[in-house]
Amino acid sequence: MFDLRSKRARRIGAAIFLLSLLPAVWFGVRTYRSLLLVVSAYELGAPEISNVRPWMTIRYAAETFRVPADALIARLGLPPTIAPDTVLKTIAEQRGLSPFAFTQEAQRAIAEISPARAPLANERPDPAAGDDILSAILIYGYPALALALLLGAMGAPLPTGFATMLAGSLAAKGSMNWPIAGAIAVAASILGDTIAYAVGRALGREFVERRGRWFGVTPARWARVQHLFERWGGLTVLVTRTLVSHLSSVVSLLAGIGAYRLAGFIAFALLGRVLWTAAYLGVGYAIGSNLETATEFLKNLTGFVVFVALAAIAAPVALGRVPGVR
Repeated sequence: MFDLRSKRARRIGAAIFLLSLLPAVWFGVRTYRSLLLVVSAYELGAPEISNVRPWMTIRYAAETFRVPADALIARLGLPPTIAPDTVLKTIAEQRGLSPFAFTQEAQRAIAEISPARAPLANERPDPAAGDDILSAILIYGYPALALALLLGAMGAPLPTGFATMLAGSLAAKGSMNWPIAGAIAVAASILGDTIAYAVGRALGREFVERRGRWFGVTPARWARVQHLFERWGGLTVLVTRTLVSHLSSVVSLLAGIGAYRLAGFIAFALLGRVLWTAAYLGVGYAIGSNLETATEFLKNLTGFVVFVALAAIAAPVALGRVPGVR
């Protein structure tokens, strides 16, 4: 058995801790900047312009947010001869500004020219994100949301996070009730988790290894989750309902195959689903129709939380102070 207090374990823990710090800081800065762009856009009364990014050209920004390129150039104080395909980041560097500061300046310029216009980029969901499901939520509401999260929890490759944020956005507009949407999302997800657990319990390892692709199980995912489950048990259920939710269906199957206690499985799954649903619904509600920004913010926040958690786990190993290990 691997000794967590050995010199080798301490070296590995120290290495993991140090390697986790840099991405944690990087994701933390990105999360903070994403939030600041959203806040500044709301302060300007135009939340849709929080999608302005340093990589955009003048032409692209003007077309995306439906403002005349020459008016944007003039508002930014640029010479009229500047090429419309100049990147905002390049302009910032030429002015001696940070790309982030100039992006905020571009936000203000766009808001002053056309504060009431929405960007073309947000007129429809990302076609790669299962827009049939997203459209169904817009048309049918709660039943479509429930179906999306039920199937997603069972392993179907559906945009469950995006669908939940869309529900939060609809709640912000008054088209859905936030508590009802949250309750339906959690209930549907838990039902899907329980069905996947029951499939694993009833059909066993051999069937899942043969037909696991029906539930989103690949050999790589299976091996990774099996290792996690053997090491962390019920905490794996919680983590795969929050930080790495794409592995949730595999863990549910494995819990059923291993005859993990059903009450414990549901308890961990319920806690994870409540936290996950509250996060996605809450961000969708706060940001409203600007789902692209919400997605980016949550990705950065998730990365930050994952690496901070990794550093927090590695630190006591590096120091030789692992709780419960003597």
